[in-house]
Amino acid sequence: MIDRLAADAVVLVHLAFVVFVVAGALLVLRDRRWALLHVPAALWGAYAELTATICPLTPLENALRRRAGAAGYEGGFVEHYLIPLIYPPGLSPVHQRWIGVFVVALNVALYAWAWRRARGRRHASGDSA
Repeated sequence: MIDRLAADAVVLVHLAFVVFVVAGALLVLRDRRWALLHVPAALWGAYAELTATICPLTPLENALRRRAGAAGYEGGFVEHYLIPLIYPPGLSPVHQRWIGVFVVALNVALYAWAWRRARGRRHASGDSA
């Protein structure tokens, strides 16, 4: 029972991390300090998608599920949980790379927006440093 709950908790943490990677730059718009956490997370997420690397949380979840008496699954978190919800069957590594490119482009755009807003605030307050 504990192992199953722990595996479910890993899934929730994993999903929260994916959401943070994709949209965490929105938090940077509110407070630039979020960038200290988001930039490394976004870099890891982009690397994992662009290289088809399996996140270490996936084997942890599978190990917990096996200890709980359930079967693990092949592949990664994205393929197992998100693709059935969002993407059509037959997602290829090429599609996965495009997802990685999209995540990078989205975050670059959001960081550019955050930078322009911060720069505009500095100029409005008369601080040119």
